[in-house]
Parts: sequence; C-alpha cells; structure tokens
Amino acid sequence: MSATPTVRASAAEDDASAVRSRLASPSRLTVLVAVMAVVFCLLAALFGLVPTAQATINGFVAGSYTGLGAIGLTLVLGILKLVNFAHGDLLVAGAYFTILFAWLGLPLPFAMLGAMVATAALALVTEKIVWQPLRQAKAGTLQLFLSAIGLGLVIRFSVQFFAGSQVRTLGANVVDSIALGPLRLGTLQAVALLVGLAAMLLVGLALRFTGIGKEMRAFADNRALAEVSGIDTQHVINMTWIVSGFLAGLAGILYATAIGSFNPNFGLTLLLSLFAATVLGGIGNAYGALVGGLVIGLSQEWSTLMFNARWKPAVGFALLILMLLFMPQGIFGRKKRGS
Repeated sequence: MSATPTVRASAAEDDASAVRSRLASPSRLTVLVAVMAVVFCLLAALFGLVPTAQATINGFVAGSYTGLGAIGLTLVLGILKLVNFAHGDLLVAGAYFTILFAWLGLPLPFAMLGAMVATAALALVTEKIVWQPLRQAKAGTLQLFLSAIGLGLVIRFSVQFFAGSQVRTLGANVVDSIALGPLRLGTLQAVALLVGLAAMLLVGLALRFTGIGKEMRAFADNRALAEVSGIDTQHVINMTWIVSGFLAGLAGILYATAIGSFNPNFGLTLLLSLFAATVLGGIGNAYGALVGGLVIGLSQEWSTLMFNARWKPAVGFALLILMLLFMPQGIFGRKKRGS
C-alpha cells in the first residue's frame, strides 16, 4: 500500500515529461525538415535538380523499408533492453518465406502475407526457446550479445542450407517503371513505397490508440510502473516479438521487391542502417524509428550523387557515430534525469 503514492508521483512525473516531449518534438521535427530541405537545395544546385530529385525518390523507397525494420528493432530494444543483432536476418527470413510459399503455389500477394505471419511466428519462437530462458537465467550483457549474434548466424545459414546462397528474385516484373516527367520510378518500387508508408501510418496509429500499443509504450517507459499497474508483462513481451517479426518480414519483402534481387546476406548489410535509424530517432521510440528510417534512406541515396553506391552503408555508419557523439538520446528521445 505504501507504494501507491510513489507510483502516482512517478506517473505524474512521466506525464509531465511526456507533455514536455510533445511540446519539444514538433520543433525538432521542424528543424529536421528544414535541414533536409536545405541539403536538398544544395545538392540540386551542385548536381542538378533532376538527379537530386531522382535520388530523393529512391531515398523515400529505401526509407520505407528501413523505417519499418527499425520499428521492430527499437521496440525490442526499448521494451526488452535487448540489442538484437539477429534482427536483420528476420528480414531475410521474410523474403525467403515468400519464395517458399510462392513455390508451394500461393499467389504472390498471399505468399507475402504468409511470409509476414511466418516471420512473426519465428520471432516468437526465438523468444520462447532463446530469450525467455536467458532472462530467467539472468544472463548478462555479454551472453545476450553473443546469443544475438549466434542466433543471426543460425537463421542466415539455415536459409543458405535450404535455399542456397545464389541471388534470388520474388518472380515479379522488375523492369516496368512509371515516368514522372524526367524522373522514373520502378512499378515495384512504387508499390514498395506506398505499402511501406501506409504500414508506417498504421503502426503509428496502432501504437498510439490500441490497448496493446499503449501497454507497449508504458512498458518501455517504466517497466516497474507497468507491472504495478497490472499489465501482463509476458503478454506484452510476446506481442513485442510478434509485431517486431511481422514488421521485419514486411521490411524484408519490401527490400526484395524494391531492389529486385537479393541473397541471404542482405540482412547483415541492412542491419547497420536499421541501428542508425533506431539511434537517430531515439532508442525505444517507434515514431522516431520511422523518421530515422526516412532520414537514413534519403541520406544514403543522396550520397550516391557524390560517391559510389557501394559506400551507402558507410553513410549510415557516419550518421550513427555523429548521433552517438552529439545527441545520444536521438532526435525524439528524452534525456535521462540528472544528465
């Protein structure tokens, strides 16, 4: 009983902090948009409007699957405090589950939906056979770190064993494109962009207005308070893995759709961009991951105006280092009290 005033005081502090965060976030977002607009204008002046606009379109496509992948990563990191290095390989699983279900005779849209469900199930299985036992054993940071790396290798090599390491496609037409004046957007890229942006909007609304979304945010903000409030913590953890896996599967499918061809190693290539988007937006902040994904996607594609495309991952790494040095809490993250 004596804990009740403490819980209420903590809740009041969290509410006040949330209000301050909401008041601060629009200004941060405005500054971010202004900076990106200035960068666009500078690039257009240096390299031409059409090449810059084309790179921007490509950046939004890349940002859509990067943002979706980063949401799942930041939910697991924010709620479970787990740095899941196997997350990129869940994206790989989504793409290869699509190939499997298409091979079994399902039409491609249903194969994609089945792949997202299968990836969500895979993520939940990893919780039951790996992460939950490790939590119960009170595994330390190093054990969790090595387990995440090992799990990623198991998923990746399993895909290679059953599907081979050769380059694959989803069997869709990657040649057709849409002309937007002097600009071109691949038909499948357009589909990936629209689906990605729609999924981002739906995820944002679900986290804000649904019961499980509110419980996830409460759990991430203050686990002890969430438990005292009667929230079923294991249910929240299970749903976190399901949502994370589902979005990872979707992100992997969108990547495979937009790029056209892929192999089992693409998850490792994307993982750095996902972490960069997570840190940029603010660890544990799903809305921030969306914005961070778009910023990373745009930055990497803009960099192709100056450098070879193979250097795109280095751009994400550079942004990650800069954020850790100058704004470790991220754009939409909150500073810890007393810091």
